[in-house]
Amino acid sequence: MKKIIYYVASSLDGYIAGKNDDISKFILQGEGVEKYQSDLANFGTVIMGRKTYEFGFQYGLEPGQPAYPNMEHHIFSNSLKIDNLSESVKIEKLSIDKVNEIRKNAKTDIYLCGGGQFAGWLLENGLIDQLKLKLNPIVLGYGTKLFGSSTASGSWELIDKESFSDGLQILTYDRKD
Repeated sequence: MKKIIYYVASSLDGYIAGKNDDISKFILQGEGVEKYQSDLANFGTVIMGRKTYEFGFQYGLEPGQPAYPNMEHHIFSNSLKIDNLSESVKIEKLSIDKVNEIRKNAKTDIYLCGGGQFAGWLLENGLIDQLKLKLNPIVLGYGTKLFGSSTASGSWELIDKESFSDGLQILTYDRKD
């Protein structure tokens, strides 16, 4: 089965967005962001929750269209309804079996986009294999937490670290347990 890789920007205090989903304090350009965008080309499948998918609408994403043209999309939601879905976009009910089916059938490792609640649910069910944190040198104090309201615990092993001149780091961790 392919790995699920949670590749996400985070503040030093563990938030992936500030108040009202504000991401303006994050580093949005530069070498580290270019590295992240380059890395996305290696994924053929993306999974995300409804809120992450809808977040893209404010940046021009059309409902039903793929956020990443090179990837097969699986949007997990028990309430999202969109007519005219692109062939590469599927809306899935929240289910461990469905996540495992996607893992089994994917041709590449799977990009977990965004997160918060959905990432917390995946973490609680032992379904995240690797964390790639774009650690930003900021403290937000409030917002969307890296794993939402999850209280799951676990151990991770740092396997790679890249540092960039603007203070951004990309830290890669494999799940140990």
